[in-house]
Amino acid sequence: MELQGKKAFVTGGSRGIGKAICLELARRGADVAFDYKGPPEEGEAVAQELAALGRRTHRAIVDAADMSAVERCVEEAACDLGGLDILVNNAGITADAVLWKMTEEQFDSVIAVNLKGTFNHIRAAAARLRKGGNGRIVNISSINGIRGKFGQSNYCASKAGIIGLTKAAAREFGSAGVTVNCVAPGMIETEMAAGVPEEFRAKALAETLLGRLGRPEDIAQTVAFLCSEGARHITGVVIQVDGGQYL
Repeated sequence: MELQGKKAFVTGGSRGIGKAICLELARRGADVAFDYKGPPEEGEAVAQELAALGRRTHRAIVDAADMSAVERCVEEAACDLGGLDILVNNAGITADAVLWKMTEEQFDSVIAVNLKGTFNHIRAAAARLRKGGNGRIVNISSINGIRGKFGQSNYCASKAGIIGLTKAAAREFGSAGVTVNCVAPGMIETEMAAGVPEEFRAKALAETLLGRLGRPEDIAQTVAFLCSEGARHITGVVIQVDGGQYL
């Protein structure tokens, strides 16, 4: 188990891609803390699965856009787990509309959670990750942050911002031995994707060269690799995990 003894923190860890990442890191030996914003029972269920794998865990309901709350959460989690080696920024929301109909609240809320939330967690974890000398940060973006998508100007802007943030952070953390990378999924079969109109799901499937939509585990396994010793010389990159959807 290549992550044995590592301490990880995953944002948005109660469902979908975030849950899959929590479980994959745990299967590979890491103790895993996570935060989320949703029904308490979802977080409790994930915590039970992590405990069943023999891992220490910590969970908290937190608004990723609230810097003070994030700082408290990350510090409490690090204290409970006994340190922090890995940060995975996965938390994200959508509020779709064409740009000329999008409200200020729709734009601001998506930027606040997706982009500012990523910044908040990196900032909160920075001192502990830099102190360790071989920390890992993995941010979850989207292929739509690279190419754009009709009706998602707020989401695309937030995910493009995460890519820029990743590259800047890679430069800033590099001297401390911390790698910072980004995973850009295509459409993945999650609760969020289930709400996408069928015509858009069909279009995404038609774009995907491998003939299927991705699963949360496809993202989780890529994240786990980037957190491993095998990825020690990879930083500042964006890995598309989309079955060829972007091409």
